[in-house]
Amino acid sequence: MTTEPIYKTDALIAENIDAYLEAHQHKTMLRFITCGSVDDGKSTLIGRLLYDSKMIFEDQLATLEADSKRVGTQGGEIDFALLVDGLAAEREQGITIDVAYRFFATEKRKFIVADTPGHEQYTRNMVTGASTADLAVILIDARKGVLTQTRRHSYLVNLIGIRHVVLAVNKMDLIGYDKATFDNIVAEYGEFARSIGIEDFTAIPISGFKGDNITGPSEFTPWYSGPALLPFLESVEVDVTADQEQPFRLPVQWVNRPNLDFRGFAGMIASGTVRPGDQVRVLPSGKTSTVSRIVSLEGDRDLAVAGESVTITLADEIDCSRGQVIVAAQAPLEVADQFESTLVWMDETEMVPGRAYWLKIGTQTVSATIHQPKYEVNINTQEHLATKTLDLNAIGVANITTDREIPFAAYADNRDLGGFILIDKITNHTVAAGMIHFALRRAQNIHWQATDIGRDHHASMKHQKPAVLWLTGLSGSGKSTIANIVEKKLARMNRHTFLLDGDNVRHGLNKDLGFTEADRIENIRRVGEVAKLMTDAGLIVITAFISPFRSERDMVRGMMQPGEFVEVFVDTPLEVAEARDVKGLYAKARSGQLKNFTGIDSPYEAPENAEMRIDTTQMTPEEAADLIIARLIP
Repeated sequence: MTTEPIYKTDALIAENIDAYLEAHQHKTMLRFITCGSVDDGKSTLIGRLLYDSKMIFEDQLATLEADSKRVGTQGGEIDFALLVDGLAAEREQGITIDVAYRFFATEKRKFIVADTPGHEQYTRNMVTGASTADLAVILIDARKGVLTQTRRHSYLVNLIGIRHVVLAVNKMDLIGYDKATFDNIVAEYGEFARSIGIEDFTAIPISGFKGDNITGPSEFTPWYSGPALLPFLESVEVDVTADQEQPFRLPVQWVNRPNLDFRGFAGMIASGTVRPGDQVRVLPSGKTSTVSRIVSLEGDRDLAVAGESVTITLADEIDCSRGQVIVAAQAPLEVADQFESTLVWMDETEMVPGRAYWLKIGTQTVSATIHQPKYEVNINTQEHLATKTLDLNAIGVANITTDREIPFAAYADNRDLGGFILIDKITNHTVAAGMIHFALRRAQNIHWQATDIGRDHHASMKHQKPAVLWLTGLSGSGKSTIANIVEKKLARMNRHTFLLDGDNVRHGLNKDLGFTEADRIENIRRVGEVAKLMTDAGLIVITAFISPFRSERDMVRGMMQPGEFVEVFVDTPLEVAEARDVKGLYAKARSGQLKNFTGIDSPYEAPENAEMRIDTTQMTPEEAADLIIARLIP
């Protein structure tokens, strides 16, 4: 194994480690991503960069040297081969199905490279790696040319906001370093790139395996006069001051209060600068104050800038907690609860319009629902396709509504405050990444109108506590029968009630809805909103709905005041409910005449933590009604 230093830093390390560390500390950092289709040579290219940079981690060097001695070889070829074999082994073991981050450095710059898988089903991982990247190296196998995955990754790179793109046409050695093939690939890619908004990119003919045009010019491509890959990565300009020039924004990650004399708000500054004495505003409340101190691990500071994690204290005791954003008082963020966004769907389960998901933006998590997509993007043609949902790896545009107003920025202006993820409330899987375009006009023009007579007054006039008795269960379980008896018994007790029955609301309020999963979710959402208004009026609301999905029942629960939602699981086995079949619905479903019928070809998700469980095989409807009323009115 060769010991001759290739870079000046090798000699510097040997002569003066302190001088080396000082020089290393002040190098700029470039974060970049390698992406492309399957087997286009990403791992080989990264292995070549690591090897040729001569800054492989010590354990890697030791392992390579030991293996070289073990097999009795000389020179550097075995070193590179072993390193590439190691990266390939990771891929075969499934490690690069996720994103692998690797660090290396040269004399001029430090690098973090995100190695992402090329398989289409793992496009979500590529999005993860690209979310923090300054530059993208998009690999193309010279034998295959521009593929659909090339287009998909390029579209995502541009969508996420990466402005530096390298088109690395790899495996040039396998096509005899043919200039015409390279030129044709660059021309085809250039036409596509311009159609999606990538106006400028650098195309380099390379061989990751042979090392052509990686660290210097290749003798096999005399027709190419552009830069080699590593020198280009060392020299590309990354504007580290752009975020600092924007207005100050600090998403609060946590409130630090070790004692009564100190109350600080900690987080990473998303943009701008801050100094003691600056006027700031807390969003979404809008309360204003002045920065008293800026505290870091090194002590108090006179200035903090974008990208730094600090704790700031305010001159006034104002309400501020995790998820809120402290901003420059004279340049506040927008606050809204409805947005147009681009979504990259990342889950194998398709998107369900109307279903509630967790939306995480900055340091805040809120409940959000997705409307039916406006369109899906055809990656190859950029055509906008009509669609009712989004499947795995689909990219589309849709409106999103959150359950409360949140401060935000357009993604094009700030990644941290304009990018978000969606999380399934049941599985806790991350299902989508999103980028906010703008707030919908109605979100800014419609405001809650305060009234003098509130829900407490309505309830006191009726001498009762509002509640929602939510009866859920299979068709034929006895929900409607029990709900009707409950209302009659409450009426005899002079209680003010209203019964919302699943069939009845479909005659009017929800007559435009069918029985698809999306329509069922919208059916429950509307009923939940009506029930909420009725509790505001002081009523006891009784509902009888199959409501098959836990997430939608939880959505309605979230609309109500704490303790007002009582979930009653009318637990009747399918065979018992089907034997009753008063309406003949099960028979139609079994014969194929009735599609999307719960229990037959559509699932029912039984409650896991219902306030009450009614076993209709063990008690009569009258007994069930008495049990429910005893729970409601002790």
